[in-house]
Amino acid sequence: MTAAQRRVQEVGCTLDLANTPDSLHAHVELDGSPAIRPGDRVLVHGAPTALAHGETLVTRRRATIERSSWVERLFIKIAAYFGLTGLLEIGFSIGRDR
Repeated sequence: MTAAQRRVQEVGCTLDLANTPDSLHAHVELDGSPAIRPGDRVLVHGAPTALAHGETLVTRRRATIERSSWVERLFIKIAAYFGLTGLLEIGFSIGRDR
């Protein structure tokens, strides 16, 4: 098995889609619950692109998981850290604001 073959994995999946007044969602459950790590890509083959209003759909499809390298995972973790710290706003002042 080559490195390229180990990086790509085909699995079955269940799609749960809804476009109703109560719920607007798209959930994918992968068969066998393979661990998805930061940077991994999942492509669902033949997934519908639109649902009419009020429609729900539960269907089976195939999915391709493309595994990220350790360098890609490290980069994503660092980028996520700086993305979260950018949300913080800390201020210091002397005395009270009036």
